[in-house]
Amino acid sequence: MTSKWWANENFWRKSAVWVTASMTLVLILLTFDTIPKISVGSERVPAYSVINQRIDYVFNKERNFQVPVIGQAQPLFGNTLNEEEAEALVTWGKKITQGRNCMNCHTLLGNGAYYAPDLTKAWLDPAWGDSSTRESMMVNFLMDPVSNYMNDSGRKMPNMNISEQEAQAIIAFLKWMSSIDTNGFPYNFKPIDQEG
Repeated sequence: MTSKWWANENFWRKSAVWVTASMTLVLILLTFDTIPKISVGSERVPAYSVINQRIDYVFNKERNFQVPVIGQAQPLFGNTLNEEEAEALVTWGKKITQGRNCMNCHTLLGNGAYYAPDLTKAWLDPAWGDSSTRESMMVNFLMDPVSNYMNDSGRKMPNMNISEQEAQAIIAFLKWMSSIDTNGFPYNFKPIDQEG
């Protein structure tokens, strides 16, 4: 008695090899298509020197969500950095957040834990006040989160022994992150109402 084609082990083995090979090719093509779109300096991911500018979020009717808008000069901590200096500061801030394992509690671009607030748009969180107080409030909080606690959730960030320079680097990283067009993610984010 001959078995049906759909029950033939050889058929399924060859099919698995063919599907795996073709999907590998599709993945490679998608990767080459995506890399230029998500690289620093692209349309969706601004250059690091964007930390020298004001970042706002405006509702885009066509896309039906908030999108980042890069505005006038608004240097971080009063210092205008060139591209190299900005990249070094943002990269240092990224490494500090990785080294202190911030994603063990926080989420960043959808990755991490959901215990503490999402950090993707933390720079524009209304809790930091307006542009005149945001930088100092963020630095003070990062250096001493226990004394500068401002959330009613009952969840407190432990003191990570962050220096002022490290706090400024983390804030540079968070400001840069807020400039990335994430297609409206996180969807429930309410940006700060910035004044002129």
